[in-house]
Amino acid sequence: MSLLERVLACRRHDLTGLVPFEVEGTPLGWVRRETARELSQAHGAFVLEGMRLGLSLGLEDAPARTEAVAAVLRARAESGLLPGWRGESYAVVPEWGTPEVFRVERAAAPLLGIRAFGVHVNGWVRGPRGPLLWVGRRSRSKPTSPGKLDHLVAGGQPAGLSLRENLAKEAMEEAGVPAELVAQAVPVAPFRYRLLAPEGLRDDTLFVFDLELPAGFVPEPHDGEVEQFRLVAADEVRESLRNGDEFKYNVGPCVLGFLLRQGVVGERDPERAALLHELGRDVLLDSVPEPPARCA
Repeated sequence: MSLLERVLACRRHDLTGLVPFEVEGTPLGWVRRETARELSQAHGAFVLEGMRLGLSLGLEDAPARTEAVAAVLRARAESGLLPGWRGESYAVVPEWGTPEVFRVERAAAPLLGIRAFGVHVNGWVRGPRGPLLWVGRRSRSKPTSPGKLDHLVAGGQPAGLSLRENLAKEAMEEAGVPAELVAQAVPVAPFRYRLLAPEGLRDDTLFVFDLELPAGFVPEPHDGEVEQFRLVAADEVRESLRNGDEFKYNVGPCVLGFLLRQGVVGERDPERAALLHELGRDVLLDSVPEPPARCA
């Protein structure tokens, strides 16, 4: 698989067979037709009108919607139709920074095809022959991509936290990175993709950070989500992405951005121009975006 294919593979989706999910005319997601029928037949939250899935008219505010949707989803989980329950809430929003329409269990994000967000960190160290990247091996018990290679830090964006707050939390939990180091993480261009998966449509935006670490720092897994960390030369990571399939599907594109910024995918690389076009030429953001606003 080429480096470019790593990016394109995350963006392949066909909405045929899915119906739009809307609340009060606001588009929020895409749901498989059969799933939409099942949700509407559960009573209490979802209604299917023609080819659109929505919520019951009596659910007029975010707390009421959150409670009603949660009841339907819990029943679905108890019947085995919604695996991987996390007990973690995502804000359902049409765009980042807009008010929450309601909150939903993280495991149901692809089921409803809603926008989801996360933080990913390229943790790196300067070496005599170029940059080195800290690479984590995901736990074999993870519900998504068990055993695959991952970033130093990566996690979903829960409702109620800012990106920086979530970044600090995930960094300590996953790798033991202290707050004073995490504060030095530099936000770079985010990666958005839509991917049709067995569990539904993943419509994700990953807020990516580059974090240069001191040579003496060694990350330690704390929460069991990562089995071990290894420090790998960036050019070896590049060749692993080009020739193998060890990295989690959405990690490769974020790492490729780092490799482009560091010149590890250099001017002579035949894929550089196509990668810059696909990933976007913006290297740095002016500031870290704020989280979605809560509905009163």
